[in-house]
Amino acid sequence: MSFSLHGGGISVLDTEEVYQADRLAADAGVPSIVLMRNACASVAAEIRTRWAPRATLVLCGPGNNGGDGLGVAMLLRESGWPVEVALSDSIESFEDDAAIMGRGWGGPFVDFEPNLLDRVVLVVDALFGAGLSRSIEGRVRTIMEGVVKRELEVIAVDIPSGVDGDTGQILGFAMSSSVTVTFFRPKPGHLLLPGKSFRGDLVVSDIGIPEAVLNDIRPQLWLNGPRLWSDFWPWPYPLIHKYQRGHALVQGGAADSSGAARLAAEAALRIGAGLVSVACPSESLGVYGGQLTSVMVRPIGDTAAYQSLLSDDRMNAVLIGPGCGVNSLTEGRVLQTLATKKACVLDADALSVFEKDPTSLFQAIEGVCVLTPHDGEYERLFGIKGDRLNRSRKASQISGSVVLLKGADTVIAAPDGRAVIIDNAPPDLATAGSGDVLAGLILGLLAQGCDPFNAACMAGWVHGEAARCLGTGLVSEDLVLALPKIIEGVRLNI
Repeated sequence: MSFSLHGGGISVLDTEEVYQADRLAADAGVPSIVLMRNACASVAAEIRTRWAPRATLVLCGPGNNGGDGLGVAMLLRESGWPVEVALSDSIESFEDDAAIMGRGWGGPFVDFEPNLLDRVVLVVDALFGAGLSRSIEGRVRTIMEGVVKRELEVIAVDIPSGVDGDTGQILGFAMSSSVTVTFFRPKPGHLLLPGKSFRGDLVVSDIGIPEAVLNDIRPQLWLNGPRLWSDFWPWPYPLIHKYQRGHALVQGGAADSSGAARLAAEAALRIGAGLVSVACPSESLGVYGGQLTSVMVRPIGDTAAYQSLLSDDRMNAVLIGPGCGVNSLTEGRVLQTLATKKACVLDADALSVFEKDPTSLFQAIEGVCVLTPHDGEYERLFGIKGDRLNRSRKASQISGSVVLLKGADTVIAAPDGRAVIIDNAPPDLATAGSGDVLAGLILGLLAQGCDPFNAACMAGWVHGEAARCLGTGLVSEDLVLALPKIIEGVRLNI
């Protein structure tokens, strides 16, 4: 049995946590050989569902992944499929459950040579699982390159061989799969680039590991989605009035870059903030006022006027950055805002302006704060190398804020180690203004009292889902208009 990833909210386990889940399942009375047989059955069932019988080659590596491959081969043979098995190592090297599967297959084996690929059309990739830690080289790589050269269809067992299960990085070489069947829970490597682009369709199969093992593992990483946070959504109740839904403030820039702040303000209003104001330069009042209706516009001439605006306790959440400019005025207003300890979203220019002195920014963060850098802004502030999940978590700990690291595989991290991966955002979001909409969504949720981690997770998923529903040709204004339908879907558990 497999389950859908749509709606997210499921935990994502790294390789060590997967091994722990297997051990805990054994402690609970589920033998490891039963788990392996169930895994084999789930892969074989997926193959029979997707394809008619055809010349199939199962590539088996050492360890349990190879054992899975042998079990799949047995089941396909029993179903009348023309199937062959090639081993990267001798059958004598197989141990424990994998050795049991080897005895069950019984042979024969074909030579592990590229020419055997000329007579097959489907390859089962059971070479290496998620725990691979070395680069793929030698004859294994030669075989894999042959599969790619011939454009053979591939189904991966657990994870495409060569993809690091914890980071999604490619260890030397990997083959793209039409489908990947993994077990119990997805792994980071299924969801993070570049590994995500090699997996094809991701099927997560229930192989009999009790759900209760998660109580001991206590995972800190999830696939983002409504199941994770829908209980905390700030739905309006019958007697609520607008002042109880928060008053969000967006700092706007000059007239020629006003679109960013306007998009953010409208997004904050659409997602439920009771009131939204834009603070703009006095000389830009006509541009903002001529484009905004439900959003109020506040002309701010100098630092004292901005401080006076911040002193209004009704304004409980602030966004600074979109269209503000990388200048001393932006830097000063970020520090002014942080000093109030109001909930704050810092995006774009509000991040880049601290490139030369990021520590001054981190030291100023004392209240609720969400940082939303893209990779360039992240590099300017943090300069940390490594995989995306690790970079996000370290940045969150250093800054003491929730960090939403934007990209095709967006990661959100909290200082306490919690993190989510966003998997529903299409490439159509690579368009001007989409990040401003996202920042505005987070702002609107903070204004309504959401904690910063949930606010970022909610906004990230809604943002991606709006884009997914709109599809090709979307522009950022479309995202704002699509929000009511997406939010209503969350309410109805769609």
